[in-house]
Amino acid sequence: MSSDAFERVRLSFERQGMMLHLGATLLRAQPGLCELLLPYSQRVTQQQGGFHGGAIGALADIAAGYAALTMAPEGMEVVSVEYKINFLASCRDGELRALGRVLKAGRRVIVASAEVSHVGADGRVTPCALLQQTVMPVPQTYSDEQ
Repeated sequence: MSSDAFERVRLSFERQGMMLHLGATLLRAQPGLCELLLPYSQRVTQQQGGFHGGAIGALADIAAGYAALTMAPEGMEVVSVEYKINFLASCRDGELRALGRVLKAGRRVIVASAEVSHVGADGRVTPCALLQQTVMPVPQTYSDEQ
């Protein structure tokens, strides 16, 4: 089932224009969990040179959302209903890793969270942001063969 979850997320992730533009990569996906990586670049910075809150929020939203997708019924995708994010530290250089986890998978809504960590060039890991999200399963509107 884990490889099925990865394939399902991978096929959807490849259609994520924003994540692809920012340079994000899918690292893993298994039932109830998704991990993404975002390297530092000029595409993801704010005026002071740190990772932009919008890029951090988008990464966390997508990681939590894809964790939720792994728990949604076949033929469904998910859309964010709401999320709340706390920024814990300003980070620059290195990379961000977002780990999304499902907290509660219901029929109508799925509650998930994402922890975003900064990994510096020296390997030091710093908590960067924490997100809690609600998503709703909706009918899939595309074909994986497209």
